[in-house]
Amino acid sequence: MIFSYPWLQSFFNKKLSASQRLAELLTIHFAEVEKVKKGKWGEVLDIDVRPNRAPDCFSHLGIAREISAITGLSLREPFSEFGEEKKIKAKDFISVEVKNKRACPRYSARVVIGVKIGPSPGWVQDRLRACGLRPINNVVDIANYVMLETGQPLHAFDLDKLEADRRGYQRGLTRKIIVRFAKKNEKIITLDGEKYDLNEKVLVIADAKKPIAIAGIKGGKPPEISKSTNSIVLESANFDSRIIRGSSKELKLKTDASVRFEHGIDPNLTETAINRAVYLIQEVTYGKVARGLVDVYPKKVLPKKVNLDLEYLNSLLGIKIPKSEVKKILVSLEMRCCEKSPSSIEVEVPTGRLDVSIPADLVEEVGRIYGYHKIPAVFPRATLIPPERNLNLYWEKMAKDILKELGLTETYNYSFFSEREADIFGYSKRELIEMENPISREQKYLRASLIPNLLKNIEKNLRYGDQIYPVKSAKGGAQQFNGVKIFELGKIFRPGKSGEARMLAGALAGDEFYQAKGIIDSLLQGMGISSIWYDDYHPTPEESKMSVWYPKKCAEIKTDHQEIGFMGEISSRVLSGLEIAGKAVAFNLDFEKLQKLASEETIYRHISKYPSTVRDLAVLAPRETRVVEVLNKMNAAGGSLVKDIDLFDIYEGEELPDGKKNLAFHIIYQSDQRTLRSEEVDEIQKRIIKVLETNPEWQVRR
Repeated sequence: MIFSYPWLQSFFNKKLSASQRLAELLTIHFAEVEKVKKGKWGEVLDIDVRPNRAPDCFSHLGIAREISAITGLSLREPFSEFGEEKKIKAKDFISVEVKNKRACPRYSARVVIGVKIGPSPGWVQDRLRACGLRPINNVVDIANYVMLETGQPLHAFDLDKLEADRRGYQRGLTRKIIVRFAKKNEKIITLDGEKYDLNEKVLVIADAKKPIAIAGIKGGKPPEISKSTNSIVLESANFDSRIIRGSSKELKLKTDASVRFEHGIDPNLTETAINRAVYLIQEVTYGKVARGLVDVYPKKVLPKKVNLDLEYLNSLLGIKIPKSEVKKILVSLEMRCCEKSPSSIEVEVPTGRLDVSIPADLVEEVGRIYGYHKIPAVFPRATLIPPERNLNLYWEKMAKDILKELGLTETYNYSFFSEREADIFGYSKRELIEMENPISREQKYLRASLIPNLLKNIEKNLRYGDQIYPVKSAKGGAQQFNGVKIFELGKIFRPGKSGEARMLAGALAGDEFYQAKGIIDSLLQGMGISSIWYDDYHPTPEESKMSVWYPKKCAEIKTDHQEIGFMGEISSRVLSGLEIAGKAVAFNLDFEKLQKLASEETIYRHISKYPSTVRDLAVLAPRETRVVEVLNKMNAAGGSLVKDIDLFDIYEGEELPDGKKNLAFHIIYQSDQRTLRSEEVDEIQKRIIKVLETNPEWQVRR
């Protein structure tokens, strides 16, 4: 908003700081001054007045009060004393009726007769032009001038152009003003010649017959001030901000007056402003002021009283300000102070300060006038309380990170599956929770396992994988895409007491049984779970008919004789039902059991500084022989010098005898105290071979 620097100077006897310096002071203590411009009618300051300060600072007088508080200069209030004609009463010329007291809390009016309309004085015109307003005539210019000076919009009507009702004539009253809402289909032509269609939401000022102004926004054309005007009615009213905002929006009409009313104005300002305007009109037009103020003010607004605790003020600002300084600042803002106790002050807030209602508002006022730049910067004191550790999230993240590092991709599936999938996996209805109102047929049941949806993911990836991830063979031809390795950690749902359970499942496309076993081993070791072993899975006759697993390639995963999950190759019946070409391997782990068994403790084992020696060994054994049986024999025979044994190949080709398979191992020898001699390693190797050959069905292939 634009403010004239010479006009602001007129409120002070002493010289103000230069415009640039004044702009700096206002920016530090009040609001940002965006620009200081030099114009034909003097320098102006473009101040970004915050909305909460609009009621008292959308005016030159309001800004002058702020300058007075900041600089300590004495403020000179505008002169507004005028003489009234004792024999002429305002109520003999005009009466006011307010239909809705909420919409118009106060309506004040004065009558001036015998005015001489003409150009306003040069100093008035200069100040109006400096603020962007066009001079019209002395009466209208003074109304606009007082609005810019005090913040209270005013409007002048030609008294002789107002209509009166018959009752008015009978009682000797010549004119009547009514504040009411417009009637349906009522119209008005405003001062600028524009025609507006009104409705019941728009508040208007009317005479006995028609609207003569849009309340708080713009005056009407019929009773405008012209060269022939002899008597005027000067209006100074207060309107509800929400109603004016609604009317402005309804009519798409915004004016200087409406902007001020939309932000709210002190009802007690109407009398101050109208008296100032009448004083200037009397000086300029030589009119006679009728005695008395026609004033409809049913509910008087009184100053608020707020108790300010000085300890609260000091703690909020972070600095101790003396009581005398606090009182001085508040008094400079035209607030009255009364000591209630050594540590508290009762502050009477002017009705014009609509933004001050609680102690924190007073603290802000003291702080900004005192100067925030004077408050030393200190680090805030705070107690940091670490959050309680969530082990569920910790182990979930740990498991996911391990699987991702092993090359698996995490998936997120819906917690449902269809009746078709339930049939394929052999679930009966009593084993499932059916949705009462499923979104679709594909989401009829809550999932009882994570594996069905993982296998559906594999089917889709295999179907479209060659298009998205084209793979070429060594000879350059096309090769089927099978690089699908996925997992999901989520809840499954079962009827009865078991209810919900968190499970961790994974699925791999292709013949990846031993790779899946290695993934499980790495996962469990990473979570600090030891004593892992794999037991044969023996389904019941009922389970064998509908088993998900391929009978000869599945196992129960156990630790310390506790079953924690299953793994194995998916049966051809399930794969066929899901239209998956090729093979697929899956594992299913009870994550709640894993979490209970998991441990963050690690045992340090130093790395031997002596070299290791690797020898290979192959064993021809029956196909039903478990690898763990062979490993146990080799470890027992090798003793402490056998650091590790790795199975690196299993061969079941046609070249081998019927029912046989070839197991190939790397045996790693190493000592922590010395370098092993070749003869010593040979001796241990022979001992291992001898122990293996004690089984007549096993043949060591040298």
